[in-house]
Formats: sequence, C-alpha cells, structure tokens
Amino acid sequence: MTVEAFSDLRTAAYVLDAGKIRDNIEALCRADGDRTLSGRYLRKYYLTDKGRFIWIDRLGTDGRSDTLLAYVSRVGEMGFASSVFGDSAIAADLRRIRSLDFDNAENCINKVASRLEYRLTKAFLKYSSGQRFGFVNPQYLLNRLDVLEDSPSTTPAYRRLFDVPIERPDNSFFSDALRRVSADSVGSFLAEVQPRDTLYYKFQRELKASGDKAYRKKIICNMERCRWREKDRQDGNGKRVVVNIPAYHLYSFDGDSVLDMKVGCGTRKTKTPLLTSEIERMEVNPVWNIPVSIIRNEVSLHAGDPDYFERNRYYIVHRESGEHISPEDVTPEMLKSGKYRVAQEGGAGNSLGRIVFRFANNFSVFLHDTSSRAFFGRNNRGVSHGCVRVERPFDLAQFLLGDPDEWLLDRLRISMDIPPQTLRGRKYVANEDNNRKLVNSLQVKPHVPLSITYYTIYPDPLTGRLAGYPDVYGYDDVIYDDVKPFLE
Repeated sequence: MTVEAFSDLRTAAYVLDAGKIRDNIEALCRADGDRTLSGRYLRKYYLTDKGRFIWIDRLGTDGRSDTLLAYVSRVGEMGFASSVFGDSAIAADLRRIRSLDFDNAENCINKVASRLEYRLTKAFLKYSSGQRFGFVNPQYLLNRLDVLEDSPSTTPAYRRLFDVPIERPDNSFFSDALRRVSADSVGSFLAEVQPRDTLYYKFQRELKASGDKAYRKKIICNMERCRWREKDRQDGNGKRVVVNIPAYHLYSFDGDSVLDMKVGCGTRKTKTPLLTSEIERMEVNPVWNIPVSIIRNEVSLHAGDPDYFERNRYYIVHRESGEHISPEDVTPEMLKSGKYRVAQEGGAGNSLGRIVFRFANNFSVFLHDTSSRAFFGRNNRGVSHGCVRVERPFDLAQFLLGDPDEWLLDRLRISMDIPPQTLRGRKYVANEDNNRKLVNSLQVKPHVPLSITYYTIYPDPLTGRLAGYPDVYGYDDVIYDDVKPFLE
C-alpha cells in the first residue's frame, strides 16, 4: 500500500503550501510596525534569515501553542491585557486549523497557518523577553528626561539618571528562545523567564486585592522595576546597603538584622542618580571640593567677598598652578571659568559633616554626614545636589566596619567629636595636648554592595508590610506611560 493509493481523498482546501505560507508571513512582517527589540528580531528571523517554521508542520500545530496561551492568559495578574499578545486571534486560528474550518478567502488553510506561525512567535518573544528583562528599558527612558544646562535645542544632551548595569535582551536570547520552542521546551523556558525577585510576587498579590486605580498604577510600576535584573555583583559577605529615594531611607542589611535611618537626597532639579556600586572606604573630617555647578551657580555670586569665604571656611586654588588665591582677587567670571577650585576645610561646619562614605560612580556622588540636620524632621527630604546625607553616620560606619575593636570605634568617635565610651578614650580626651583627629581614613573590607534605588512601594524592614511613598521624581508617571500599551 502506498500514499498514492489515497490520492483520491486529497482535498485542495486542506493542502499546506510552504511557499504560500512563507509569502504570507513576510507580508505580515512588512505590515507590522512593532519597533521593540522582540519585534525587530521577529522580522529579522522571517525576512532576513528566512528562518524555518517553528510552530506549524504538516500536521498543523501541537500542545506548545496551548502552553504559551496558558501563560498569556494569566497576564491579567500583572495588570496587563492578554489581547496585547493576540491571544484571541491565536485561539480562533487554532480552533480553525484543528477543526479544519477553512474557506477560500482570508481563512484558507495557508493563511490560517501563516497567521498562527507569525502570531505565536510574536507573542512568545514579546512575553518572554518582557518577563525576563522588563517591558520598559530604564536605561533609555530615564536617561532622556532632564536636559543638561546649555545643551543645544537641536541635539539636546541629557543628564544621566539611571546607571544600574541591568541585563537586556539580545539576539542570543531570542535565538535561544526559538530553539527552546523547537526542542518542545516551551513550558520550562517560560517558567525560567519569570521574575526572580520575591517582591514581585508580593506586589502581584497586592494588585489582585486592590481595586483602587491610583494604587494599582503604583503597583504596576513597581512590578516593572522588579523585572529589571542586575548583573552579578560581589556579595559583601552578606552585607548590603540600600537607599530608597522615595522613602528617603537607608537600609543596611546583614542577615536578619537591619539598620534603618533617614536620608536626604537630591531635589527634583538635582536628582540623585540610580546606581549600584560598592562602599570602599570612609574619610573622616573630609575636605569638600565644591562641584563646578555649585561654584558657577552659587559661590561665584560672592566673588570678591572675603567675609563670605571666611564664614564658610572656603578657600580658592588655581587648578593648574596649585596657588591659593585671595577671595578679594577673584571675579565671578574667574570662578565660572572652571580654572579655579573652591574647597571647604574639613571639621566642624563642613557641608559633608564629619565623615563621607566613598564608592566608585560616574557622578561624583557619595553618602555623607551633614552639618545641617534640621531637614531630617521633614517628610520631603529632597535637599541635596545629588549626594545622599545620612542621619546616623557613626552607626553606618560601625555597620560597615563589621566587628572592630572598641579602641578603633573610640578613635572614630573622638575624631567625629562624639564622646568616647572606653576608659582609654576618656583619658585621651582629658589630655588637652592630644590631637583630636585620630582617624583620617578607614578601608571597608570586604567592600559592601550599595544600591541607590527607586521604589514607591517598599516593604517595611521590620514588619515586612508594604508601605507607599510619593513619586518624588515623577518616575512612576514616565514608566506608566511607557507600559500603558500593555494594560487592561
């Protein structure tokens, strides 16, 4: 018995033509205006690479399609609309191909098969890349908000506000995703790409329980932040420091213990950048080298006024020669030129306070003490030019040092004008001939990971309950606008 023996049963309406399917898919590609990374790879695969069919074969399609639709059907749990992923159209075409419900027009077998192949791939890549890397690219979105001063209007330059090294989808991810479809591993792959952050699932439960529109918007934005995965970092022996800007709080985690304190961050005009780094060292009674922007906008207004410079303990240095310049001999134009450095002497009254915590970053920002502490009593603590002012600097220093001997801690206290707690320290202070600045610099070993982040809903470190905070920089609005096409 041969196949030809059944040739009289052959029906044209049920014959799959690979060439026609290919032509239909390419037409769908050309008509699709999707400019996302997944959309661009989709067109590259079918148009440029002439990739083989993934979901359909001579038998139609199989259970892999149902697995994908099962995941897509649950996107309502994250506030998204399943229609964005074309679930209804895919389900309708699956029903047609499985019941052989074709006609001779738009729903002929080859058009149904081509739509299924294209739409399943599109939904699969869009969903998997979004859940694995985020549906919003913060590196693009947040770094195109604040135009730099004196930036040309034709080609504006922007202030960099997001400098967290996060993973992003690339061709290798999409290629591997399609390979997993061909290997019949759709279910395991889609399980792997789900967010890892446990906070994401806490937000998901909160979203299910809330009917408040404004609060749901806030939850959706914070769920999106949980999808952004940072690249591998040093573990700091289990220690880490997190600054959450909307909460204006710093949290130092070490196992189950948490040190929580208030902080002051940048104003809306001079935002504190979002970044990750490692705290490497501490400087006690630091000299403050005033940023050029502050010199131009504030200090230069007092050029020629020695009382102002003496009152603030500022001094002026010519950058090239290192020569100290009298305040009486400088003009506003000289200070604005960038050729002169203005610094504030260390010690009492210094704007950095008595200690600064240094970490590598691209913005010359750091954590530090402050000589102006009244703002810690306010709710809105957006007060700085970008640095983070900490409420309890000695406690943070002690946390970073780990388990130092008491004499080291007392030397640090004495250097910061804090009463010593050991007999040796009290005797040292009682001797007026002793130098009160016992400590200049301390290394943090191992370096402790630091995250300056932005969550408008965040767990209370003691109770674990979610608490909401104002969107002080307006980032929720920006993220929500970008994710809005996915919403219900």
